[in-house]
Amino acid sequence: MTRAFVFPGQGAQTIGMGKALAEAYPAAKAIFDEVDDALGEKLSTLIWEGDIDALTLTQNAQPALMATSLAALRALEAEGFSVADAAYVAGHSLGEYSALAAAGAISVADTARLLRTRGQAMQAAVPVGVGAMAALLGLDFATVQEVAAEAAAEGEVVQAANDNDPGQVVVSGHKAAVERACEIAKARGAKRAVLLPVSAPFHCALMEPAAQVMAQALDDVEILAPCVPLIANVEAAAVTDPALIRSLLVKQVTGSVRWRESVAYMGAQGVTEIWEIGAGKALSGMVRRIDRDIACTAIGTPDDIAKLKA
Repeated sequence: MTRAFVFPGQGAQTIGMGKALAEAYPAAKAIFDEVDDALGEKLSTLIWEGDIDALTLTQNAQPALMATSLAALRALEAEGFSVADAAYVAGHSLGEYSALAAAGAISVADTARLLRTRGQAMQAAVPVGVGAMAALLGLDFATVQEVAAEAAAEGEVVQAANDNDPGQVVVSGHKAAVERACEIAKARGAKRAVLLPVSAPFHCALMEPAAQVMAQALDDVEILAPCVPLIANVEAAAVTDPALIRSLLVKQVTGSVRWRESVAYMGAQGVTEIWEIGAGKALSGMVRRIDRDIACTAIGTPDDIAKLKA
C-alpha cells in the first residue's frame, strides 16, 4: 500500500494527550522534554495535568498538538515504522508544521518556537469578539465562496477558510459577516451552519498582521528539503523546495486550507492508506468522506501502535 502521514490541526487537543506514549516510549518523552526546553516552560504539565481552557489557547494548543504528533511519530519509529517510507506528509493548518518537523525540514525546537509565535500572532491580529468562524455543512466549496461574497458587507471580511471535505466548509472573518454567511448558507440549502468555539478568525485576510510576523520569524529559521514531499495547504500539491515551503507557510496564515483537494491529490497519486499521527481522529473522518478508497488509521496511543504490530 502507498502510505501518507497526516497531522491534525487545532481542535484536536485534549488533556492527557500523549502521556501514555511518553510513559511507554523514551523517544516520545524526549519530544515533550525538547518542546519544554525550547519554550522555556513545562508545556507538558499543561498538556497532561492542566486546564482545558488554558490548553485551548491558540499559543498553547499549537505547540502542544505538534509535540503530541511528533511523540507519536517517535513511538512509531521505535517500532520500526518510518516517515521516510511514506509517499507524502501533510497537515491541517498548524499540522503542516508538524508534517515538516516529521519530515526533517524544520527542527522540533524551531517548530515549537514558530508555533508559539504563530499562535500569539494569530490571537493578537484580531481582538477577541471581533472575528468568528463557522462550519457550513452540506454545501460545496464553490457555493460557500458565493455565500461568502454575498455576506461580505463594505469594510467587513468573510472568506471560505477551510475546504475540509465535500460537505464541510468553514468560513472566517468579521463576526457579523460570518453570522450573515450562516443565514445565507441556510437559505441556499445548508444542512447546518455552526459557529465554532475559536478565539480568532483563522485563514482569512484579517490574519495579515500575523502573516507579517510569521514572515519575519520564518526568515530566522533553517528550512531543509523534507525527506518526503509535503502536500501544502495553500497549493494542494507536492512541494519540496525549502524557499517555496517558507513562502507557503506565510501564505497559509491568510489562505484557505485546501484539505479536500490535498487528499484528492494524494489519492490521484496512488495513495491507498493514510495514517493520522497525533491527537484525535478528525482528519480520518474527513479523508473517508473525500475518498472511500483510502484506508485510514489514527495513531495517538500505545494501543494504536500495538494494533499496527498485530
